[in-house]
Amino acid sequence: MARDGRCARAVVATLVALSAVLLAPMRPVAAVPSSGAGAPSQGPGGPSYAAVLPSYAAGVPSRGPALPPYGAAVPSRGSVLPSYGDSAPTPSGRAPRDRPRHGPGRDTRQGTRQGPHHGVSHGTRHRGSYAVAVRLASLSPAVLRRQDGELTLSGTVVNTSRHPVTGARVGVRTGTAALGTRSGLALTAGRTALVRADGEEIPHHTHRLPSLPPGAARDFRLRVPVADLRLGGAGAYGLTVHVARADGAVLGLTRTFLPVYPDGTAFEPLRTAVLWPVTDTPHMEALTLRTPGSVRPVFRDDALAAAFAEGGRLRRLVETGARQPVTWMVDPDLVAQARAMADGYRVARTPGATDPRHTTVGRGGRAAADWLAALKRAVRGRDVIALPYADPDLASLARAGDGGEALAGLLRRASRAGKDVVDRELHVDARADVAWPAGGAVDAGIAAYAERLGLETVLASGDGVRRSSGALLTAGATDDGAATLGARLTALTHDTTIASLLARSRPGTGAAGAPGRLALRQRLLAESLTAVRELPYAPRALVVVPPRRMSAGAARALAEAVSEGRKAGWLEPSRLEAAGQDPEPGQLRDATGYPVALRASELPARTLAAVARDERRLRTLSKVLSDPGGTAASAHAAMARALSTSWRGDPAGARSYRRGVSRYLSASIDSVRLVPKSTVTVAGQSATIPVTVDNGLQQDLTGVELRVSSSRPERLDAVDRAVGVRASRAVSRTVRVRVRAHANGPVLLTARLHTSADGKPWGRPITFTAEVRSVPSGAVAFVAGGVGLIALAATFRLRRARARGGGAPGTEG
Repeated sequence: MARDGRCARAVVATLVALSAVLLAPMRPVAAVPSSGAGAPSQGPGGPSYAAVLPSYAAGVPSRGPALPPYGAAVPSRGSVLPSYGDSAPTPSGRAPRDRPRHGPGRDTRQGTRQGPHHGVSHGTRHRGSYAVAVRLASLSPAVLRRQDGELTLSGTVVNTSRHPVTGARVGVRTGTAALGTRSGLALTAGRTALVRADGEEIPHHTHRLPSLPPGAARDFRLRVPVADLRLGGAGAYGLTVHVARADGAVLGLTRTFLPVYPDGTAFEPLRTAVLWPVTDTPHMEALTLRTPGSVRPVFRDDALAAAFAEGGRLRRLVETGARQPVTWMVDPDLVAQARAMADGYRVARTPGATDPRHTTVGRGGRAAADWLAALKRAVRGRDVIALPYADPDLASLARAGDGGEALAGLLRRASRAGKDVVDRELHVDARADVAWPAGGAVDAGIAAYAERLGLETVLASGDGVRRSSGALLTAGATDDGAATLGARLTALTHDTTIASLLARSRPGTGAAGAPGRLALRQRLLAESLTAVRELPYAPRALVVVPPRRMSAGAARALAEAVSEGRKAGWLEPSRLEAAGQDPEPGQLRDATGYPVALRASELPARTLAAVARDERRLRTLSKVLSDPGGTAASAHAAMARALSTSWRGDPAGARSYRRGVSRYLSASIDSVRLVPKSTVTVAGQSATIPVTVDNGLQQDLTGVELRVSSSRPERLDAVDRAVGVRASRAVSRTVRVRVRAHANGPVLLTARLHTSADGKPWGRPITFTAEVRSVPSGAVAFVAGGVGLIALAATFRLRRARARGGGAPGTEG
């Protein structure tokens, strides 16, 4: 018993000492240490901490010898994998779906306690107080697969302080062990101070910097033999490039990740389905300019011309995705806008204007045609998803009450037309049953609305999607998969960490964006490799859904990461259809658990109600047009654009666009009107009164009739109850209404237009006075005689009624 107690105390003491070593701050050193005999030894899973303790106790830590060669460090299938922190390997087989994405906690070997920098004698310095900025522009190879060869790094050091920097060098260090969890990657990436887990500067491989005046920049280049990196087996290692003075003081640093995947590693490849969104903010309006031989759509601006041109975001997006095994997610409205531009278009001088004459010729027709051709080539032989037309905001619609319900029919019709556009322009048979709610957040209301639109698969982040057993489907590589939500809808979960990284990082495509692209590429490689390493022998799926408006730089970094992971062997391309196979029963949360941040960016319910009102007004407008099809199609498409998810984050733009559609309809309705008049003279018993109808529409006016009513029909009344009106485009037409006069004097007349189909009033009425003059005396006498006869008849009937009423009592008596 005593012996057991002593053993237990020894174990506890060892663990305490080990924790103190791992979390202790770096001690300042006077010079760069070199590897020596006293260095810790390392095994397949990382350093042997029993050997580390004496060296750290002595105060002069050293890197220690290299881990076993790559060939010896690679576990074969079915063998016991080295300890990877808090994620242990499982036997070959399907990974459990309820395993969290990032593992159950942080990797304790990658200590996150931020103490003083290694070599900093004046205490901890954070990134904001560093004297220099280090920008790593290139790292080659992106993945280490062989023990021989060199790692090449290059970049720039900028003096951001107000004092000159002299006697500085650029050095590199790698982590003491591969990071065991994806949460460990996040902690390492966000750390601003050096800790022991960052490792030590690799000796003999530094770059001496010349004197740096304030604001000056100097390039650097480092070549480090792979053998000197002292890396272990497969995994993602932290890599730090720092600038230090001769006394060891660190002046600045930058971090990235170095994936290691030795040739011959037998991990189960991660089946990876990458979706490639091709969407943008709406630019085409409902307004069109009609000429005798054409109809030119009007765009609120010419921003798409630059996006479609060489070097533009959409052009680069297509060019980058063309070389990758991705599933294309295309907004049909963007394709329709490109086709409209290629065929000729106009640009409004003021967004939301209602007069098509106040426009200029668009200059992006050739660029749009070239982009369409490039997209057609890129999607050849690939899976294509046609999103619902204009990518509507499903969450906003689901919570808009009657407004959302009223718009469901509009969106279904628009989406059917959108699939036809994609199929026709790209020569594909696109899939058109995928819903993509904002942020991937799904609740019961959103799922129900998706079903109303005829959609069968919803891309979900996994938050709120539960199996019938109650286990939360957290997003991540170990959990990506499908869950059935009722009889017709399937939720396909995707990786939210990767989606967030792609959304936050917007590096440029030129030389200035190289550091951002490199950091993103290496982080994506580290994320996927660490996900594989958590369960190295279990077949699993990863679904990558980038942000809607993925930047060209982020797209390039993602493509490079997928390509490098495929070449190394831990990523295996997969179709989206395969990722959705074998769904498990699931259930959804209610709307109360919907993320607050996403709810705050939803389209207001009043906006959706206004769009629903506009649709009703469009139905009325269509009744009076000679060719309602083109106008209705243009306006319906604009209404769908007003509901786009792309307006999230731009409430001012959403309001401006929606009001532009409303103003267009109001201007169209108001452009068919009666021209006011004051007084007309009616001479004689019969006459015609002219009423002018102004048709400001760009097409012929039909389906409307004119009705005139009199305030004194005994003096003047209309012979024609309704007169049909037809007017050519953009002209005024005079309609003559026949009237009959009975007596001289003024009469107030009211004229108003009505729709012929249902007799509903159109526009505002006009009121004017008709002066009846020169009615013949015979006619007057005839009228007077008629009035007298009517009076006599009334008097006679009254007397007879009184006589019958007075005799009744005498009869009964």
